[in-house]
Amino acid sequence: MTGPDPDHSPPPVRSAGEPRSILIRNATIVTMNDRLDIVTGDVVVQDGRIVSVGGTVADRHMKVVDAGGAYLLPGFIQTHLHLCQTLFRGSADDMPLLEWLKRRVWPMEAAHTPETLRASVRLAAAELLLTGTTSVLTMETVHDTDIVFETLGEIGLRASIGKCMMDAADDAPARLREQTSRSIDESLALKKRWDGAASGRLRAAFAPRFAVSCSRELLEAVASLSSSQETIVHTHASESRDEVDVVRQKSGGFSNLEYLADTGLATGRLCAAHCVWVTDREQALLAERDVKVLHCPGSNLKLGSGLAPVAEMRARGISVSLGADGAACNNRLDMFEEIRLAATIQAVRKAPGALGARDAIWMATREGARALGLESEIGSIEPGKRADLILVDRDRPHLAPDRDLWSTLAFAARGTDVRMTMVDGEILVERFTLTRLDGSAVADEARRRAAELAARAGV
Repeated sequence: MTGPDPDHSPPPVRSAGEPRSILIRNATIVTMNDRLDIVTGDVVVQDGRIVSVGGTVADRHMKVVDAGGAYLLPGFIQTHLHLCQTLFRGSADDMPLLEWLKRRVWPMEAAHTPETLRASVRLAAAELLLTGTTSVLTMETVHDTDIVFETLGEIGLRASIGKCMMDAADDAPARLREQTSRSIDESLALKKRWDGAASGRLRAAFAPRFAVSCSRELLEAVASLSSSQETIVHTHASESRDEVDVVRQKSGGFSNLEYLADTGLATGRLCAAHCVWVTDREQALLAERDVKVLHCPGSNLKLGSGLAPVAEMRARGISVSLGADGAACNNRLDMFEEIRLAATIQAVRKAPGALGARDAIWMATREGARALGLESEIGSIEPGKRADLILVDRDRPHLAPDRDLWSTLAFAARGTDVRMTMVDGEILVERFTLTRLDGSAVADEARRRAAELAARAGV
């Protein structure tokens, strides 16, 4: 006969209308609040929000999770992803950015059907939740973005989603080439249908792909809409030197960020992925306009794009958060990997400690919330905030002796150490297992759909 399961205490009888409550007991709470407090004790979650942090709670709750001293962190916030590209994993290696796009990624994005797109999103969401990501900012392909909203609504991940906008990409497949007005109209229609759906978990963003594939007319229109509708804009900027050269030629001599500023896009609502090749002048512009930089170290390394000046940008007060980019150019969507790479790359560029372990974890949590405009809702473990939480196991040999919490989490921990993932107070990973998805079935479906997609795309 086995003893009681620490994660499954018998729930008391709940009457209709009584708040849903979860007690996370005996945790090492990495709050990520302004003081960076580390607290031992309990956390109470009620109807999706954090009610109390620390101390010992004696009240009965609908569910009790015994952390057993494990690390409780705010869920990671990935600010640059392409969920639609997850089925491309392993299909687009060993090419620089522009060649990678034209030879592999654009043909495969154009070949997506609703069925393959749904399989790609489900595969990404499974990996993200299992490795501790609870919120994402994602740029999808040009078509069928309703599928992404619908699928993530079913799965429970928090997401800001944009339909990719491309109206000036003559070398892209026909299915990715848009008329300017239609691209804008479809983005607005998605926002009307989905913004605020799933009790606020889903939000719509505008997502012009990058200046290389967008007309000035489109960029200016998006800038105006972003201002009038207070909506974030998600784009790529200065990822590779080739891209920077193309934008300079196309814009009549502007650097990439200067061109975006000239169109009106460079505001506090702009989320610019990569910013690897940014000059001192552009960094000053980013700081002055409060543009949010989305750093993707794994992708930058694999595509050979370069090493972003993260230490310098942060020293200027620029918000720099983290993302894995897509599985087509990273192969992993594990935020622990991005945290480790972000810190170690700056050690090589500048000096050991130029980006410390604690700062890298801050980028994965608080800076992500800042980029999404959700600082008051997520990113730290504080009363009143949404209960987006993860439990990181401490019993694995590779985590011992665990002398320094920040070092352990940034440099030793792995995504596979995540024991529990909670979004909006709902446990979506429990004891290392997905609760809304069957991981094996998701992977099997993904393999089958990926083969169909590659054949249709001819890659």
